[in-house]
Amino acid sequence: MKKNLFILPLVLAASLHAADKGNSDSNSKTNASAPPEKNSAATIPDATHKPVFTTNSVTISGQRVTYIAETGMLPVLTSTGTVRAAIFYVAYTKAEDRNQKTENRNPSSGRPVTFCFNGGPGSSSVWLHLGALGPRRVKMNENGTLPPPPFGLTDNEYSVLDASDLVFIDPIATGFSRPATDEKPDSFFGDSADLDSVGDFIRLWTTRHERWLSPKYLCGESYGVFRAAGLAEHLSSRYGMYLNGLILVSGVLDFSTIFNNAGNDVPYPLYLPAYTAAAQFHKKLPPDLQDDLPKALAESREFAKGGYAVALQKGDSLSADERKKIAAELSRLTGLKPQIIEDNHLRLDADVFRKQLLHDEGLILGAYDSRITGRDADAASPSPGFDPSMAATRGPFSAGINSYIRSELKFEDDLPYEVLAGVQPWNYGVRNNYANSGERLATMMNQNPYMRVLVLGGRCDLVCPIDTVRYALDHVQLDPAYRTNITYAEFDSGHMMYVNLPDLKKLHTDVESFLKP
Repeated sequence: MKKNLFILPLVLAASLHAADKGNSDSNSKTNASAPPEKNSAATIPDATHKPVFTTNSVTISGQRVTYIAETGMLPVLTSTGTVRAAIFYVAYTKAEDRNQKTENRNPSSGRPVTFCFNGGPGSSSVWLHLGALGPRRVKMNENGTLPPPPFGLTDNEYSVLDASDLVFIDPIATGFSRPATDEKPDSFFGDSADLDSVGDFIRLWTTRHERWLSPKYLCGESYGVFRAAGLAEHLSSRYGMYLNGLILVSGVLDFSTIFNNAGNDVPYPLYLPAYTAAAQFHKKLPPDLQDDLPKALAESREFAKGGYAVALQKGDSLSADERKKIAAELSRLTGLKPQIIEDNHLRLDADVFRKQLLHDEGLILGAYDSRITGRDADAASPSPGFDPSMAATRGPFSAGINSYIRSELKFEDDLPYEVLAGVQPWNYGVRNNYANSGERLATMMNQNPYMRVLVLGGRCDLVCPIDTVRYALDHVQLDPAYRTNITYAEFDSGHMMYVNLPDLKKLHTDVESFLKP
């Protein structure tokens, strides 16, 4: 389970043809006062050129919402005002809340604004933007599987734009965001540097749009959860900016919960419920569990915290009889053969589970969504050759964002839009330890007792199971009185639960309720 940090989930995207306006009731109009400017193909995007504004509308929950999309770049500045980098963003605000004469500002402070980003590190915000929250979304099959090319876009009737203005941020090196020519790109590739640049963007956007008195939220996915927790504390300590809440989607707070390096047994019990959910979906559980998912998950979690955790703690001192009993129960809860479990010393790596559950049928499971399967091209290999769930999303999302930015948002640039960028090595700021952002989140929740947290996770996510975040939040120094500020919501699918239409509908309901307490 030695994963490449988070460049996995947010690496899901790729080619969408032109937006399907025939199936949209939207009418995009470019604001003549802010014409798009073309940048040279070989230059860094110009952080000083004016943003492009378009007006559009979408029907959400039966109500027509007219909005203004603002697409542009903001500078990342040094203390002396020198431009270090340019960050690309797309912001959506309700049209009636806009001052049409000063389009770059929104003096209406009562409406919430939510800043959104994905993870990686090295991912653009395309997934949350065109998959979950924005007014347009990528067309996928209803169950989240790959549709035939050339793909398309449609209105997102489950956008949360009815409840909050939205700002989608592409961290440096992703999207069109780039460092200045005299800056070393790797100077931005680390936890602290990332919080500085993204935090400065949020400060500057908030200042220019006069939104300091607006309710403010962060929404992060995958590594973006780690970033959001850090930003909550950073924005407060650096700028005195207090947040109303965080929306944490399929992420990680404590890396010890997902990296099962030698000597670290913490992840194995935390992944067990995700294996149980996958086995139930593929009909590999015994009848008493197969027909009752809540019961299966409850038993899986109870065993994970009890007998399984104790057995792992005993290590090699576990007796042969105890080992067989643990293997038998793990087999019952995962659908794997007991011998496979014993051969792996009772420690089930996600790749082993993905490879073995449907091995006899010649199939492998997706990592980001274990419901989705693919043909196993190399049955003798110990690991899956690819991730079918990633393959299902990369093409549609990449095509979608490249078409949408130019054809609908009217922003033109000849640089490639980097859906996923190489930002390794990433400096986590720790040595001989696991990076942990949960303590920063707890610090901020203790200081700001009004900040709420919504944790969203898919049961079939084998990259960042929701139980890893539960564990992290159960092991921080948080005042018990503030634990009621944390809410959890589970979904049937995986990491990008919103590509599964029933889960997208539930996500809309959960997030909208959170934004309208």
